[in-house]
Amino acid sequence: MDLNYAWHDLVGNLGVFLIVGSYFWMQLGRISGQSLVYSLVNAAGAAFILVSLYFNFNLSAAVIELFWLAISLMGAMLALRRTGTASS
Repeated sequence: MDLNYAWHDLVGNLGVFLIVGSYFWMQLGRISGQSLVYSLVNAAGAAFILVSLYFNFNLSAAVIELFWLAISLMGAMLALRRTGTASS
């Protein structure tokens, strides 16, 4: 078993923590799944995991993280649109 832990492994694990942590907070009712913060945290988590995958590539993981990133960015744009509409 190879226990070499590089900086990109740490970045990937931070990404996992961000995604799982934000989902946990949403399930507890502490944050809305439609909030800007939730979407941005998920986008950052997916991006961090993609950095890790650049160094240790796995096609299936990369595909799901690309979708996760795209959907999270779409959610962020929708959240910004909602706040812009609400303040008008």
